[in-house]
Amino acid sequence: MIGRVLVTVGAVAVGTGAAIQPPAYSTKIESVRVDVLVMDGGKPLLGLRPADFDVLDDGVPQQVDLVSFEQIPLNVILALDMSDSVAGERLAQLQDAGGAVLAGLTKDDQAALVTFSNFVSLASPLSGRVADTRRALDDAYGYGATSLVDGVYAAMQVGESDAGRALLIVFSDGLDTSSWLTADAVLDAARRSDAVAYSAAIGEGASSSFLRELSALTGGTLYKIESTRDLRAAFVRILEEFRHRYLISYSPRGVPQSGWHRLDVKVKNRRATIKARPGYLAGSTPLP
Repeated sequence: MIGRVLVTVGAVAVGTGAAIQPPAYSTKIESVRVDVLVMDGGKPLLGLRPADFDVLDDGVPQQVDLVSFEQIPLNVILALDMSDSVAGERLAQLQDAGGAVLAGLTKDDQAALVTFSNFVSLASPLSGRVADTRRALDDAYGYGATSLVDGVYAAMQVGESDAGRALLIVFSDGLDTSSWLTADAVLDAARRSDAVAYSAAIGEGASSSFLRELSALTGGTLYKIESTRDLRAAFVRILEEFRHRYLISYSPRGVPQSGWHRLDVKVKNRRATIKARPGYLAGSTPLP
């Protein structure tokens, strides 16, 4: 959403037990990007142009420079809980759901797989070789604890490592038990990020305040599902919804260079329902 507000971020080391460095930020704001879902009568409203949108940044009207729809390739990052509770039939259903998302990608899209248990692993780096991601998904297995917060942070950084629109699809069946980063630190990173996070969770994971706030801050949705049998439908729905979102871009004018910026996006002359992030955080605020 903040097109290059997040200019530099401390590297996240993924692999066997490697430490994750806390994020550090640049103050420069060049442009702001907002992914927006516009619904009218329960259906996506298509064909809108820059002049159709009103965008207020901290109450100040902005000039919309660009509205894109189905023109920019997707960076889809699967961030999947691989703790010891994910095994057997539950693992097979998770792999099937992830495979359905990968099968729905186009030739220009990219995919990556981040898994998290008691450590975070970049099982498949971001690339257009979707078959590699599928093989990594098929090879995944559950063991250990749950580093949910660290896994989400790693996935955000992977998603923004290349041009495109970053979609995080997060799955967890439990609460965080072993992350190094704090939830507040990663939610702060989400406030500065372009990535949109959708989550599908069961069990204790469905009650995660971290996942609920992550989805709200990035303009995504937390789906609380009854069973991993429902994962495939949830994952496919997430991808389809994301493809119907507009990408709005503007160069902020008349607003501060730092701090929290409240966003308000509307469609002119229509009573449409808008789903978008509520704002973004700009400025230099290194976290402990």
